[in-house]
Amino acid sequence: MASEMEVDSVVPGDAIDEGLYSRQLYVLGHEAMKKMAASNVLIVGMKGLGVEIAKNVALAGVKSVTIYDPSPVEIADLGTQFFLRKADVGKSRASVTAPRLSELNSYVPINVLEGSGDITADKIAPFQVVVLTNATVAKQIEIDEFARSKGIYFIAADVRGLFGSVFNDFGKDFACVDSTGENPQSGMIVHVEESEDALVTCMDEVRHGLEDGDYVTFTEVKGMEGLNSAEPRKVTTKGPYTFTIGSTTGLGAYKSGGIFTQVKMPKILQSRSLKETLTQPEYFITDFAKWDRPATLHVGFQALSKFYETHNRLPRPRNAEDAAQIVSLAKEIHAAAKGEEDLSESVLESLAFQATGDLSPMVAVIGGFVAQEVLKACSAKFHPMQQNMYFDSLESLPSTLPSEADCQPLNSRYDGQIAVFGREFHEKIASQKQFLVGSGAIGCEMLKNWSMMGLGSKGEGIIHVTDLDTIEKSNLNRQFLFRPKDVGHFKAEAAAAAVAEMNPELKGRIIAHQDRVGPETEDTYGDEFFAAVDGVTNALDNVMARQYMDRRCVFYQKPLLESGTLGTKANTQVVVPFITESYSSSQDPPEKSIPSCTVKNFPNAIEHTIQWAREAFDALFVNPPTTVNLYLSQPNFVETTLKSSGQHHDQLKQIEKYLVKDRPTSFAECIQWARMQYETDYGNEIKQLLFNLPKDQVNSNGTPFWSGPKRAPDALSFDINDPLDFAYLVSGANLHAFNYGLKGERDPAIFKKVVQAMNIPEFKPRSGVKIQISETDPVAQGSNDDEDVDAIVKSLPSPSSLAGFRLVPVDFEKDDDTNHHIDFITAASNLRARNYKITEADRHKTKLIAGKIIPAIATTTALAVGLVCLELYKLIDKKTNLEDYKNGFVNLALPFFGFSEPIAAAKQKYGETEWTLWDRFELPNNPTLKEMLDWFKDTHRLEITMVSQGVSMLWSSFVPPKKAAERMNMRMSELVENVSKKPIPPHVKNLLVEVMCNDEDDEDVEVPYCLIHI
Repeated sequence: MASEMEVDSVVPGDAIDEGLYSRQLYVLGHEAMKKMAASNVLIVGMKGLGVEIAKNVALAGVKSVTIYDPSPVEIADLGTQFFLRKADVGKSRASVTAPRLSELNSYVPINVLEGSGDITADKIAPFQVVVLTNATVAKQIEIDEFARSKGIYFIAADVRGLFGSVFNDFGKDFACVDSTGENPQSGMIVHVEESEDALVTCMDEVRHGLEDGDYVTFTEVKGMEGLNSAEPRKVTTKGPYTFTIGSTTGLGAYKSGGIFTQVKMPKILQSRSLKETLTQPEYFITDFAKWDRPATLHVGFQALSKFYETHNRLPRPRNAEDAAQIVSLAKEIHAAAKGEEDLSESVLESLAFQATGDLSPMVAVIGGFVAQEVLKACSAKFHPMQQNMYFDSLESLPSTLPSEADCQPLNSRYDGQIAVFGREFHEKIASQKQFLVGSGAIGCEMLKNWSMMGLGSKGEGIIHVTDLDTIEKSNLNRQFLFRPKDVGHFKAEAAAAAVAEMNPELKGRIIAHQDRVGPETEDTYGDEFFAAVDGVTNALDNVMARQYMDRRCVFYQKPLLESGTLGTKANTQVVVPFITESYSSSQDPPEKSIPSCTVKNFPNAIEHTIQWAREAFDALFVNPPTTVNLYLSQPNFVETTLKSSGQHHDQLKQIEKYLVKDRPTSFAECIQWARMQYETDYGNEIKQLLFNLPKDQVNSNGTPFWSGPKRAPDALSFDINDPLDFAYLVSGANLHAFNYGLKGERDPAIFKKVVQAMNIPEFKPRSGVKIQISETDPVAQGSNDDEDVDAIVKSLPSPSSLAGFRLVPVDFEKDDDTNHHIDFITAASNLRARNYKITEADRHKTKLIAGKIIPAIATTTALAVGLVCLELYKLIDKKTNLEDYKNGFVNLALPFFGFSEPIAAAKQKYGETEWTLWDRFELPNNPTLKEMLDWFKDTHRLEITMVSQGVSMLWSSFVPPKKAAERMNMRMSELVENVSKKPIPPHVKNLLVEVMCNDEDDEDVEVPYCLIHI
């Protein structure tokens, strides 16, 4: 029995392991995770849904997870409960699940609550959050009433076939501290009225992004200084660049400057009890196309519970008699609650037919969602779902519905899936051949779902998975197939082995590859490979690889399942040959870039100084050593490379500096170098800038130059006792030493001794230095005197005199806390922020921006992959109606679900023929150029004017007659080799050729490309 004492004395210390939780910390933040680390969670029911919730909550890092389920394991449980094995049948679900759950996160103890039969109210007292799965409505009400009386947060959840339900009760006065999780808005202001309802005007470069009811505070306001120390003001927006903030009378007249910052104010929420919501539900809509469905499912799930209490079983699969009882029970319940909505009998019938069904993708969707609700209860971060949620994916059923006989249990692990789809469709799933690209967070969840579904487990079925990455510690927080012992191993291999353990029928049927997908691996993933797979699923983390796989799928006319996550946001997309557009058909808007003059001279936000520091990192520790090594290793480097590049002066100076003038022979010299670099960047450069543009400088129209976004800087003076100055010195000196293979140091005494003995020359600003003031100004260049260049070249040691000597460029790695990389960037950025009086950022925030980290959490990944697999059922059924498919958009923070039909493939036309990106002309037997031109004319009445392949133009109407005649009788493969001067690789069996042509009216027409079989 988990006593109160046992539950409450768990993890020693309260420090958060940033190595493990790095990506999740960027979603939840330190405060929320500290609150989670004080929360004990009880999860009742350890079938598929219970274990999915427990897995996600344990990975997220609460104080403890306790599970309750004394019932014996049944063979059908193995279809969704990934921590059960065949040998566990007959044993208590909780006791066999606990040891496997406890491997997920060493910081989260997993306890088993002892007992027999159903959970009772007295057992839940020690916990902060209780989740009930697979319980009757009567039991849910009993536990909820007790939980409400004790201030315990309560969640009930269920999955029945393709239907899911969730209910939340967070009690009275639940304070949600941040309902969206978005970064607070902030911006510069140019005016504030002095009035009863003062209008604030922002700079017109960026919209303020505020909404009515938001709160803001002010800093750096001149004139109306009273605003700087005021309490947060409530905002009413008046336009994209203006808002009002109430009275400013008596605060003085506004002069200049000022920054507003949004303040997240707690939102107090009220929840009704489950008993109340049975008759007065508050629906959270998951699909706006099914607006009226929640009302039907609300009574349908109650009817299932009543049926179970009467018969001690659920309705039998596709049994008409049981379904009729569910329909009449639902009508009785609806009438008793004085419900006014019309009930859908067909939906109620489907719910009855599928009541014994248990599907891994549905479990993933509901389990990911509920786990995030648990974290909301523990941390008060993000807005809880209010209060009744129903979700279904009836469109995933096969077009030909199974018979009652086809859905009967076979005493197999797949009985839950067979109850919904029937045995015949299950065989189709088992003989699927899928290619999974990527084995990270999405890839792990995908393989888990596939193994539970039995995908690729029979007949010709097979799964290919490729990923060139190895496992790192930060992966363990959300890539749940990996354990600490797997760190350093290949992801694809470890994931394949882990899921074959979950479902032994996949042993020998998952082939792990360690290849990047791209032009360089087309000999592996070419015609034969794609001919042998039914479809592709992307589990990638970058757009370029996604677009490449998308092009391959269009080329081979294969369906593609695509998904991505960003913190609590996820999207899924299904690409179906000949029906939908492809992934690359639409693109996200480009990311905003920061103007170079802002980064170089006029930063006004911490993002600007972090980018400056990231560029400085490359300019000091990456590029110069790389250039030096090229000089030492490439013959005639000066003549061939530098003189043609136009930047030879700067690069030669760099080689001279790193190889001759500043080449250190001891660590002490590295410390001196770092100290001088500090002087240059934070002292001298700033003094030069203020010499050129003094603080009292005015523009031609008489306004102060240093105003608005331009903040006047101040030079810094080095102080070794200042922790930031010292951090810069340590990280800079160690990285410089690394470049030269010298041993680094951290002992403060060594640094102090070297710095105290140094004599820093006084800086005198130079005249004639050009400063880039706006983006259109030319970038200032160094002097470019040829004699100067020759003098430098003469002074350089010859590469032969340094045979074997090389510098070591730094390879930026954000996740190693001992390598000084993020330490240097943090110190460099914050020193520059100090120059410009910008609020400094901690190491954690700097790492996010400099390392371009994508925030991630297991809950979102689980849900997104569940949605993808619900689409996979449709692809296996080969559905041809666009309306049957759904692209999904989810934000678990709000929470929000949105679904839309995929966009149809755009149609184009030549003559009377319509075509889309999925169409092409196919020509067999490697024709000659003449045969190809004639074929177009005779078959399609099209006059070809140009033929090209890749970057080679093979023929056009303006090629000289002699050359054209030579090429006419060449076979296409010979022509391509002849023009490109490159042999066609042996694995290439088809050539992709583009043509331009005119129709019979001599009009230019767009046509598909040609596929020439060689």
